[in-house]
Amino acid sequence: MPTPTSETAHTDPATTRPDRMPWGALVALAAVGFLLLSAETMPAGLLPSIARDLGTSEALVGQFTGTWALGTVLVTVPAITLTQGLPRKPLLIGALVGLVLANAVTAVSSDVVLSLASRFVGGAFTGVLWGMLAAYGRRISPPERGGLALAVVATGAPVGFAVGTPLGAWVGGVVDWRWSFVGLSALGVLLAVAVVAVVPALRGQARTDRMPLLRVFLLRGVPIVLVVIAVWMLGHNTVYTYVAPFLRDGGSGLAADVVLLVYGVASIGGVVVTALVIDRRPRLLLQASIVGFVVAAVVLVVGHAQPVAVLVAAGVWGLAFGGASPQLQRALSVAGGAQSDLANAFLPVAFNLAIAAAGLVGAALLAVSGGLSLGVLMAALGVVAFVLTVVGRRTFSA
Repeated sequence: MPTPTSETAHTDPATTRPDRMPWGALVALAAVGFLLLSAETMPAGLLPSIARDLGTSEALVGQFTGTWALGTVLVTVPAITLTQGLPRKPLLIGALVGLVLANAVTAVSSDVVLSLASRFVGGAFTGVLWGMLAAYGRRISPPERGGLALAVVATGAPVGFAVGTPLGAWVGGVVDWRWSFVGLSALGVLLAVAVVAVVPALRGQARTDRMPLLRVFLLRGVPIVLVVIAVWMLGHNTVYTYVAPFLRDGGSGLAADVVLLVYGVASIGGVVVTALVIDRRPRLLLQASIVGFVVAAVVLVVGHAQPVAVLVAAGVWGLAFGGASPQLQRALSVAGGAQSDLANAFLPVAFNLAIAAAGLVGAALLAVSGGLSLGVLMAALGVVAFVLTVVGRRTFSA
């Protein structure tokens, strides 16, 4: 846990930790998270339109998301490491501008290779932003409300799942898929202006306060938090990515968009619950969330043919997993201490590696044993994540 000295050294003297929550700034940072999630997942709802317009296959267009994730994985940690000493607000704005330009290129490109390159660049800028948001929210908020600040900032991701991606698909269907990406760029410009107006400035780390990358990775608590992230995300994404074949093999007759809508709405509730509890009982909250996740998986498997059971499971799943991001970001920030920016740079890497692995693992399971096995894996990995929180209870209690 950071000492008062290290925390003060890490904060701009002009923006020392206030006594009141900076709600406007936190909402602006949450909106950035909404933009990031929406931009990453936007191609999922537009695959046929993009493929038809670019004269290529849906399978290749499907790599728009994979290429984005690759940019995040390869660039995030080196970028955050090299920019530790830079003032945080200009870096935040600069990364937003880079994301705006990448989405603009995607919107106008008629060449699939250029489009894939723009998605890689967009993923790289996204990784820098994800690596900054959690620490930024904590540093501009009262120390005792750091968990609440993270929960507010994290609302952007589930809202992006529940609203951003479906809205982009609707715009693409009514007008043209390119306008969905134009909308992302326009939103990015508005958010850059909002950040300039309401987000406090923070200085970077002094050279004497910095640690080598490997030492940050090996700080007590950081490795186990990253393993929990990877395991829990793998269990989640394996089913989330292949929810359509899971539902088809289950025989409930439910469409994937209905189940995901229930999940998305419930996940917002999960963030609200997290905001209310995270600063008081962080470990209990995390463990209860994982238990709820396991229960949802079991219900999905046992009640796979019953529409009501599947919808209830989707609601429990969203409620349990919706607050995962702020809960794990809090644990990683506390474990990282004064190095929280760099520690949080590992988070999007772990997330995106789990996303990539989920695609491969899910495809293998579908080929070998069918969709229902995905729910079994979801439950098993949830149990593993729970055991890890027990083993690392000191880290998750701090």
